[in-house]
Amino acid sequence: MNILLCPLSDGGYLYPTLAVGRELRRRGHRVSVLGRATAAPFAAEAGLPFAAAEEFGGERAFSAARWGVMGLGQYRATVRAARQARADLLVTSVLCNGALLAAETLDVPVVVIGLSIHLWTYRSGGEGEPQYGRSRENRTLETMALYDATREEAGLSARPSRWPRATVAAAAAGGPEDSPLLGDALLLRGDPELEHPGAELPPRVHQVGPLSWEPAADPGELAAVDAALARSGKPVVYVHLGRFFGGGTPWPRLNATFTGGRYQAVVEQGRTAEPCPAPDADILLVRKPWLGPLVDRAGLVLTAGTSAPVLGALLRGRPLGVTPNGSEQPVLAGALLRAGAAVHLPRTGEPDQAGLVDAAWRDHRLRSHAQRLGRRLADAAADGPRRAADLVEQTARTSDRQPATSRENHGYSISRPGPRGRGEPLGGRAAVDRSALRLS
Repeated sequence: MNILLCPLSDGGYLYPTLAVGRELRRRGHRVSVLGRATAAPFAAEAGLPFAAAEEFGGERAFSAARWGVMGLGQYRATVRAARQARADLLVTSVLCNGALLAAETLDVPVVVIGLSIHLWTYRSGGEGEPQYGRSRENRTLETMALYDATREEAGLSARPSRWPRATVAAAAAGGPEDSPLLGDALLLRGDPELEHPGAELPPRVHQVGPLSWEPAADPGELAAVDAALARSGKPVVYVHLGRFFGGGTPWPRLNATFTGGRYQAVVEQGRTAEPCPAPDADILLVRKPWLGPLVDRAGLVLTAGTSAPVLGALLRGRPLGVTPNGSEQPVLAGALLRAGAAVHLPRTGEPDQAGLVDAAWRDHRLRSHAQRLGRRLADAAADGPRRAADLVEQTARTSDRQPATSRENHGYSISRPGPRGRGEPLGGRAAVDRSALRLS
C-alpha cells in the first residue's frame, strides 16, 4: 500500500505521525512524507522519504499557526503530491482541512492523528462538563465553518461530501458520527481518563496512546544546557511556551517567578516570537526540536496545556502547572486538573507565582497522580504505533474505495509541477537547519 503522510509540520503534530509511518514502513508499506521544507531532516531521521510542500505550491500550508487560513494551499499541494505517489491512503493531522478535502477528491481513505483529547462534541454523555473557554458545541461549529469555507474555496461546494450529513447544521444538531473532521478514523494520543467521565466518543475515534517519537538530542547542545544549569545549581522547572492566543505575554510572571527564588527555569521558546527574560532571572532560554531530555532534568513542567509538553511531562511522571489560552489548552488543562496531575497557575490576579510553583513542586499527592497517569500513558506508548498502524490498515481494508493501483486516472483539474513519474516515492531532502522546527 502507498501511504502519504501529510501532517502539520510543527513537531507536536509531525512527530506522532512519523512514529506511525515508521511502523507502517516496517510492515512493508511504501510511506512518504509531505510537509514544509523545515521538516525534511526529521523525516530523514525517521527513515522516511520526504517532499517539500513548497514544491507542490503549498508554501506555509502545513503550519499549525496558520491552519485556519491555508486550507486551499494545503488541499492543492496534497492532491498533487498524492497523485505523484499514487497514494492509496492519507495520514494527516487534526485540523488539516485541506488534506481531508484532498482525500475526498482523490477518493482515498484518510486517517487523522489527533491531539491527546477529543476536541469536539461527544457521541453521548459528557453532561456537566465544565465549559473551559468555549463549549464543545461552539468549538465544533467554528471548526466545521472553517472546513466548509475551505471546501467552498476549493470549488467542492456542489459536490456531496463522503459524509453526506457533514455540515455545520448537522454539527449543531450533535451528529459527530457524520463529521468530516474525524476522517475515516481519528486517533487520540491521550488516555480515556482525560475524557469527561461518562462521555462516549464517536465510533470513528480511537485511543492509541502518545505515539512517542522525537529526534535525538545533540550531545553538544545537551552538554551546554547542563553547564548552564550547573552554574545556578537550583532545581529545574521546565517551561514550554505555547501560542498566547491573545492571552498576553507570560514574561512578567516568568521573570518574577524565577528571579531570586528557589528554582531556575529552562524555557522553551517554541513558536513565540519575542522572548523577554530579565537579565538577572534564573532563566535559560532554548529553542530545541526535542523536549524529552529537558523534561528529564526538571521536577515540574509549566505549560499552556498543549499536547506535546503535557504528554512529555506525564510520560516522565512530572506534575504540571497549567495556564491555558486557546485551542485544546482549556479542555486538556481541565482534564489534568480533574485527574489531579496539575495545578492551575492563573495569568493574572495572583502576585505570588513563585509561591504557587513552590507549592506545586512540594505537593506529593500532585506528583503521585502525575506518576499514576504517566504509567498508564507509558503502557499505551509501548504499543501505540502498532495499534495505530493496525487501525490504518483496517481503515484501508474496510474502505469501499479502490486502491490507486487499480483506479483509473482521475481527471483532476489541478496540475502538478515537476518531472517525477507517477508512483515514484516522494523524495528530495532539503538541507535545513533542525532548529527551524518547533514543538507545538
